[in-house]
Amino acid sequence: MKLHKLKINPLGFIFSTILTLTIYYNFERKLEQMNRFLLLAGCFLPFFVSGQGLQLKLQLKQAAGEKVYLAHYYLNNIYVDDSVQLNDSGKGIFRRDSLLHQGLYKIYVNKNKHFDFLLGADQHFKLTNTSFSIETARAAGAVETEEFLAYMHFLNRINNKGTLLRKKVKTAVSDDEKSAIKDSLEILSKQLVTYGLRVQKKYPDSFISKFLLANYVPEPEISDFPEKVQQNDSLLLLARFYYQQKHFWDYFDYTDERFLYTPFFKPKLETWFKKALFQRYDSVRGPVFNLIEEVKPYPRIFQFITSWFTNTTVNSNIMGMDALFIDLAKIYYLSGEAFWASDITLKSIRENVMFIQNNLIGEKAPDFTMETFDGEFVNLNETEAKFLIVLIYEPNCSHCRKFVPKFYNEVYQKYKEKGLKTFAIYSMDDRKEWSDFLIEHKLFDWINVWDPENTTNFKILYDARETPGVYVLNENKTIVAKKLSLNQIKEMLKKAF
Repeated sequence: MKLHKLKINPLGFIFSTILTLTIYYNFERKLEQMNRFLLLAGCFLPFFVSGQGLQLKLQLKQAAGEKVYLAHYYLNNIYVDDSVQLNDSGKGIFRRDSLLHQGLYKIYVNKNKHFDFLLGADQHFKLTNTSFSIETARAAGAVETEEFLAYMHFLNRINNKGTLLRKKVKTAVSDDEKSAIKDSLEILSKQLVTYGLRVQKKYPDSFISKFLLANYVPEPEISDFPEKVQQNDSLLLLARFYYQQKHFWDYFDYTDERFLYTPFFKPKLETWFKKALFQRYDSVRGPVFNLIEEVKPYPRIFQFITSWFTNTTVNSNIMGMDALFIDLAKIYYLSGEAFWASDITLKSIRENVMFIQNNLIGEKAPDFTMETFDGEFVNLNETEAKFLIVLIYEPNCSHCRKFVPKFYNEVYQKYKEKGLKTFAIYSMDDRKEWSDFLIEHKLFDWINVWDPENTTNFKILYDARETPGVYVLNENKTIVAKKLSLNQIKEMLKKAF
């Protein structure tokens, strides 16, 4: 059982700055095609809510005479909302008859001239900046925007102090000196959290109050744990893990659609799923479905979260996680609840379900009878072995040409006397090709079978879309592992025999 130490940055919006650096290119392309994006926005994203409308007075002296874009974050993308040509004094006004969605926005001129700001409930305000640094940005008339900028200024000061302290750690001589510096760094982190809590208390119903603490996960008080836990490193690690798992969402309201208009809903969800939960199907299924059911009354969030889990699990490298994909697909997509799914999407999901649902970890392996190279017939379930490996390959597959001989020589030969057997399935219908491959690599002392007419339907039952395919069955013919690399097979059998 592997525990992940949660490294949660309490500075929730820091991620937006990091993300911005990775999307300049995409944003430039969006600007070049702005008319198309504005049209798409109107078709797919209902950006506006009823209200008095937007009036953002902008003053940017360093962008006098230039075109300025107003854009918003949506998950990990940026979308253009509007543009304005500044006059010779650097002044311009963004006007809309309806309010924009609250969230994180960007004032953008080019990749060297831009800055972020939070747009809250007050959308009649003035925004000025004598440069394009967040340090010089000021707002008047919108409390949440003002609080955001004030926090950014405070954050920069904290970051500068933190940078100096981290440099001192590297040059510190004694352990006491290093410990004192680390204590100082911890104090800085707590100051940020305290700041956020103060804003939350001051403006309890505002988005800014949620935004500043969104990525904060509280640390447990070690003294609250039983003494035997405090004195045992393993028990303490486990206790801390469960505490943070329980309190992961304390300061993030995942039912609030405004968080979709920031860049950190997606990484927050990803961290929870991959770090705060044990990476086993039985461990994640309950929490995932509980979360989805909680957000179901909020269509946009329901769509995002369900889609994210579905895409993540169907492509997961964690063995057994495809079972969660099957559950999600059947319960939400194939039942018709996924209102957003197109016919193309549903076709793809049905195909994946068809190929995956019969070969899940922990399930009984589909049985079949196939013809051997010598013209006899052999049944899978009737083959007695401590471990039986179903190996599906085709000689023209470059990976197979390397994998199969190595598996035969380095795995099968090593463990065949200890109870390992192999069903080596040639997946094509050219007997000469099959024969040449067996002769070339001297593969005649394991079970060589084929099904040229595909009467067993093995290509679907064992998902032969990619080769080589590997399935490890125990003595009860239960699938205990699949799609393993050669090294993973070696490690597994080394422990088993």
